[in-house]
Amino acid sequence: MPPIEIALLALGGLAAGLLAGLLGIGGGVLMVPVLLLFGFNVDQAAATSLLAILVTATTGSIQNWRMGYLRPKQVLMLAVPAIALVIVGTEVGGLLAEHWRRAAFGSLLLSNIYLVGLKKRVVSEVAPKQLNPLAARLITGGTSGFMAGLFGVGGGVIMVPLQVLLLHSGLKEAVRNSLGVIVLTSLVACLHNGLKGDIVYGAGLSLGLGGLIGVQISTRFLPKLSDHVVSLLFKLLLCVLSVYVFWQAWVAHTG
Repeated sequence: MPPIEIALLALGGLAAGLLAGLLGIGGGVLMVPVLLLFGFNVDQAAATSLLAILVTATTGSIQNWRMGYLRPKQVLMLAVPAIALVIVGTEVGGLLAEHWRRAAFGSLLLSNIYLVGLKKRVVSEVAPKQLNPLAARLITGGTSGFMAGLFGVGGGVIMVPLQVLLLHSGLKEAVRNSLGVIVLTSLVACLHNGLKGDIVYGAGLSLGLGGLIGVQISTRFLPKLSDHVVSLLFKLLLCVLSVYVFWQAWVAHTG
């Protein structure tokens, strides 16, 4: 790869790493559009982003563990169903036309804006009939794992809102749990995609190196932010990225 491309990918990874540590999203919602911008097809972008996500999420989770914020039991209970369905999502994604896959990703981003804002109403109306915790974790982990494989994201864009919605987790706790689960789901997805030959390793490692630096900064900064600020950042990110991904879907459809 040309040095300028490596540098630009590393900068994209840095931005993704900052978002990963602050919002628990793995960074794929930014990495996939960046790779598409560089001319990778959807399968390559999804697979390559997961390699970078593995580097970024592992770094962030180690940092959370050192700071005493990581809860391994909660992470594992979400990770098991996520791992079970991440390969299913990967295979389903391979069956979809490129423009439909991008449009579906944009729709997912928009739907999560609603999910993040639903917490207060759900807690007040549904708390007396709270979903069984085991069922809630199966739904949360399984859905995020499927989405991770389908769209090449870490799964945090769905796992964070679902933890808030179904498990009534605090936003910061949901962010940290999500980042830990992403380590395991992205590892499984990378092994699968590597066997298929979809990963572009130079691009993935360039993104991952930038992400490694970014997530070190943001995980240290997260405890200083209020839940309100984190929520606003999450919603703003989803709005901007959904517009970009829908535009990409239109270009793919008309091209």
